[in-house]
Amino acid sequence: MLSALTAAESASATASIGSPTLWAATIAGVLALFVADFLVTRRPHDPSMREAACWSAFYIAIPLAFGVWLWWQYGSQQGVEYYTGYVVEKSLSVDNLFVFIIVLSAFAVPRELRQRVLLIGVAGALVLRGIFIALGAQMIESFSWTFLLFGAILLATAVKVGRDALSHTDHSIDVDRLRSVRLIRRFHPVTERYSGTDLTVHHDGRRTLTPLALVAVAILGTDVVFAIDSVPAVYGITGDPYLVFATNAFALLGLRALYFVLEGALASLVHLGHGLSLILAFIGVKLVLHWAHTVWPSVPEIPTLLSLGVIVGILAVVTVTSLSSSGSATVSRQAEASRS
Repeated sequence: MLSALTAAESASATASIGSPTLWAATIAGVLALFVADFLVTRRPHDPSMREAACWSAFYIAIPLAFGVWLWWQYGSQQGVEYYTGYVVEKSLSVDNLFVFIIVLSAFAVPRELRQRVLLIGVAGALVLRGIFIALGAQMIESFSWTFLLFGAILLATAVKVGRDALSHTDHSIDVDRLRSVRLIRRFHPVTERYSGTDLTVHHDGRRTLTPLALVAVAILGTDVVFAIDSVPAVYGITGDPYLVFATNAFALLGLRALYFVLEGALASLVHLGHGLSLILAFIGVKLVLHWAHTVWPSVPEIPTLLSLGVIVGILAVVTVTSLSSSGSATVSRQAEASRS
């Protein structure tokens, strides 16, 4: 009985539910949502909190409902893997928003143009992660040690994220020192002012880049780093390339609206880096154990349901401690102000 259960779990970890029809329908749905986002942002404006909150709720409701359909259609194993992967990717995307805020502030992007920049970032991230997912699937199919490699990447990333969280260093960006910016300015002229949503304009009789083009390049550069972290992380939850793509796509599509909802609140999540470090380390260990299990069957694996509980638990704890710490800091500042 135990051997049959183990064989079933192994088969579910490697088999994909992604039929050609399901892949085509999912990609078409993602593209339709992206086009809708593009139409929303075609007129530059600074969205109100109500508008951003409504779009965020919409982009959270869709993947939740999709997960219910997956659970009903393909079973609880795929449903739990999907929801666990989505929680991981959404958590990492929230951390990515910290970097987006820093980049947009460093380039002094007007608030009415930030939606378009974020949408460019989402488009680039979707393409890059699609490539990384395909490469990861091919590597997993061809090389058993890929899980060990992914685990090592996540453990190294966890150490870096943890050190950054403990150091409390200033993560400001000097635009003029960015390699991508210096390279572009070396080979192509750039105007000093933004020109709406245009990436290029005619200036002094020639085609010239606008600062918005530099921002787009900087955002796309960060997408590469995020893809290196996020794709191995979700492969630590499921080996199904379709579920990996679906969780990444749904987590990314809501970033544009989520940015404006969490822009102020992110400063209060002071312990988020600690939590993400623990999550990445946990998934890294899970991947290493999975690889070891393929070599030495006696090595235990971490069930997906347990992974979901650990990840949600870590996020809940760091959210509570962050809000408590921020509240205590606010009270202390008010007390000092009253004494002075």
